[in-house]
Amino acid sequence: MKPIRHTLLALTLTLTGLTTMTTPSPAQAQAQATSTITTGVMVILTVKPGVTRDQVMAVMPDEIRQTVQLYLNGKVREWYSRSDGRGVVFLLDAKDTAEAHAIMEGLPLSKLDIMDHEYIAVGPLLPLRLLVTKP
Repeated sequence: MKPIRHTLLALTLTLTGLTTMTTPSPAQAQAQATSTITTGVMVILTVKPGVTRDQVMAVMPDEIRQTVQLYLNGKVREWYSRSDGRGVVFLLDAKDTAEAHAIMEGLPLSKLDIMDHEYIAVGPLLPLRLLVTKP
């Protein structure tokens, strides 16, 4: 009986979260806007069209050193290579996208303007709030 109850709870939370994310009421939209907390910023870097591998690799020693320094200073939480080989993804410890932009523009690849940057503020998964609120 417990596995069924747990499955129903998980399904209810999932469906409630999906409903909330797809069609929020005006009250929900305002509550989400005021309760959203940014705990980091994901930055997706993509090599600009027309930029050669040689252009990127010429800058990589300085880029790597400065990125490691950002990691050691607690600004870069995680970093990944893109599986398509066109860039990297960083998860920065930043309070908003403006701070993340300021961090990234100091790096050599950004200074040379050979990478496109996409900034996405991230935070706690909002439907999890249902687990800690009283019905």
